Amino acid sequence: MTTYYSEEHEWLTVEGDIATIGITQHAADQLGDIVFIELKEPEDEFAQGDDIGVIESVKAASEVYAPVDGEVVEANETLADNPGSLNEHPEGDAWIYKIKLSDTAQLDELMDLDAYKEFIG
Repeated sequence: MTTYYSEEHEWLTVEGDIATIGITQHAADQLGDIVFIELKEPEDEFAQGDDIGVIESVKAASEVYAPVDGEVVEANETLADNPGSLNEHPEGDAWIYKIKLSDTAQLDELMDLDAYKEFIG
């Protein structure tokens, strides 16, 4: 399974035409203690670059941006009750959305892990 990264510090893994999206460990570390997350609903459609949620921490609020076009298939509802899990497992159990990809060619615009590590330097 390939993992892709965006310049807005989101990651996504792809299986078939379904991608799982979350924030990177770097983003979680920068935000500090996360206290709230606003999620889209299943069947919500969005375009690459759209604001698809808001994460609030004790330090700041930050938008989550869509790294690709798609439609929400599932939102991780456990984050509503436990937003702090984004600090503990941002690149694992604390994924944010599962989406149906509209255009897999957009994945080519994203970074692999090495490029992302260089990007955050």
